[in-house]
Amino acid sequence: MKELEAQVKIDALTAELNKHNHLYYVENAPIISDQQFDLLLKELEALEHQFPNLKHPNSPTQRVGGDITDKFEKVAHKSAMLSLSNSYNQEEIQEWAKRAIELAGKELEFVMELKYDGVAIALWYENGQLVRALTRGDGSVGEDVIANVRTISSIPLQLTGNYPTEFEIRGEIFMPKAVFNKLNEERAEAGEEPYANPRNTAAGTLKQQDSKAVAKRKLDSYLYFVITEDPSFPTSHFNRVEHAASLGFKIPDTKKRMIETTGTVEGIMDFIAYWDQHRSELPFEIDGIVIKVNEANLWDELGMTAKSPRWAIAYKFKAESVSTQLLQITYQVGRTGAITPVANLTPVQLAGTTVKRASLHNADQIERLDIREGDFVFVEKGGEIIPKVTGVDTSKPRGKEVQHHYISTCPECGTTLVRLEGEALHYCPNDISCKPQIIGKIEHFISRKAMNIEGLGTETVIGLVEAGMISDYADLYTLNESQLLGLEFSSADESGEVKRRSLQKKSVENLLKGIQESKNTPFERVLFALGIRHVGETVAKKVAIQSKSIDALQALSSEELKSFDEVGEIIANSIQDWFKQEKHLVILNKLKAAGLQFTIDESAHALHSEALKGKTIVVSGTFETFTRDGIKEFIEKNGGKVSGSISAKTSFVCAGADMGPAKLTKANDLKIPIITEHDLRALVN
Repeated sequence: MKELEAQVKIDALTAELNKHNHLYYVENAPIISDQQFDLLLKELEALEHQFPNLKHPNSPTQRVGGDITDKFEKVAHKSAMLSLSNSYNQEEIQEWAKRAIELAGKELEFVMELKYDGVAIALWYENGQLVRALTRGDGSVGEDVIANVRTISSIPLQLTGNYPTEFEIRGEIFMPKAVFNKLNEERAEAGEEPYANPRNTAAGTLKQQDSKAVAKRKLDSYLYFVITEDPSFPTSHFNRVEHAASLGFKIPDTKKRMIETTGTVEGIMDFIAYWDQHRSELPFEIDGIVIKVNEANLWDELGMTAKSPRWAIAYKFKAESVSTQLLQITYQVGRTGAITPVANLTPVQLAGTTVKRASLHNADQIERLDIREGDFVFVEKGGEIIPKVTGVDTSKPRGKEVQHHYISTCPECGTTLVRLEGEALHYCPNDISCKPQIIGKIEHFISRKAMNIEGLGTETVIGLVEAGMISDYADLYTLNESQLLGLEFSSADESGEVKRRSLQKKSVENLLKGIQESKNTPFERVLFALGIRHVGETVAKKVAIQSKSIDALQALSSEELKSFDEVGEIIANSIQDWFKQEKHLVILNKLKAAGLQFTIDESAHALHSEALKGKTIVVSGTFETFTRDGIKEFIEKNGGKVSGSISAKTSFVCAGADMGPAKLTKANDLKIPIITEHDLRALVN
């Protein structure tokens, strides 16, 4: 067969197999037998083997896997993958809907969807071809798991119909209950520990290095969140989802009430009540309902809170609660020295997982509930994630006769605990030699949002501390190859089996390379990495930019610190307290000697001008010459401050097309000037 003839045949087989895949996995309406499908697939595989240069990147043969990777590429999302705020009752849903209507200035239609208990995924398509498949990651940067996603038969590799040149759709990848149960049956027969729940198993499967192993797990998906500026797409979220089906996507089934619209809170609660009763009938797990404003054009106008969008909310089903016996109360020490009491329980099944330990929160909670060792207690999962003890089961015999006495000394180092005024937690103040604090601080220091040191994980950190090679994060910069080669570590898996491993040459090289490269980390992230209490990622960035250097920051008075944006009395005092401790200054000097960045890179944060200095500006609507993020950056780069809401402190509103009527009314009521994007440019120029 000649190459041109082979190309025609490969193209035809690819198109035919893609069609049958869609009919089988998405439409549930196959028109050929499995045997006929397999024969077509084998014919395509043979041709691709003979003419490898003609193989499509998204060939149907990718469905069976084959790629092996030892690292997933980290890629920035085009727009943030947001987390939703959670609600647990009708009153909170009513308040959310009322606020959305007030902000929009008109009545709204809402869309209700199932909240799939799986792994969020963002799929990018170019010219109809799948080119990226990103996990949520931290919401800003995800990992590209495209080789594994190609094995999921319900996800199209080639779009059909009238698709845009560039296109993104998001949704959820999950493991069906039947697949999960069969997998655990096979593990039990092999004498292996069963997996805890479908969600965690799906997440672990997507990070497998061998895509053939992923293909065997038979993951599934629903895609339901379209991101495009293509004018051919509908403006309502519901119609966008329906339109996505014409491109080949598996969308929530409207006939099965998996997605619906309503104009009332009563309609929302009816949908919630239906699925709270019928969710066990689904072939996959859900943990709630997502409600969105249907008119997607309003989403930018409705805006964001600090952490989540105002145009969507999640209703979480009431957590399952079970009774089990509390065997013993133990205590954990966190990286900040915070002490957390832990209930060690008789193992019990809860929301698909085996629970052996649960949080008791603090001394006040133990005293309030009068919890004693030996009691039978109620356990539930807060937000169906973290197990917590919610009360004593008084229908069962009580445990010890006397109340539990909270510890007064650290369980790890014996230091007397302190409890600051107004705080619920006890703390161990010995942050220089209390082992869990040392390990926790180093883990924070090397984390991705801080120094992002590749090749260094928790197990290695623990091994280095226990071997006496490091006693704080500054010691990382003293490590060398001869020290690390052959260093042995012990770790226990979930079954309690202890395994040993040692550092080999390649691992040591990667670790030392990661440490060396971290010296280029910018000052704002180094400041966050230091682990100063109350100084999170955002505060660290603001403080670094305003103080310019670590030496200048150290010299600032409390009043000077409080003049900084985002800094109040608590943060100011915390920063000052950190610098007052000699042990911290010793660590700081070691980091300076190692060559870390302790001065802000002025070029990266330099203002283009101070034309908008002292101005607080609210942005509303859509613009001709700016993207939504672009106009905010323009304002900040020229000295201005962007605010999400109008108040008496607002200098002016920069309004584009479709400015929200509620904001327009408030601006007029407060006599706040309203300018256009062209006026804004003129102000700066």
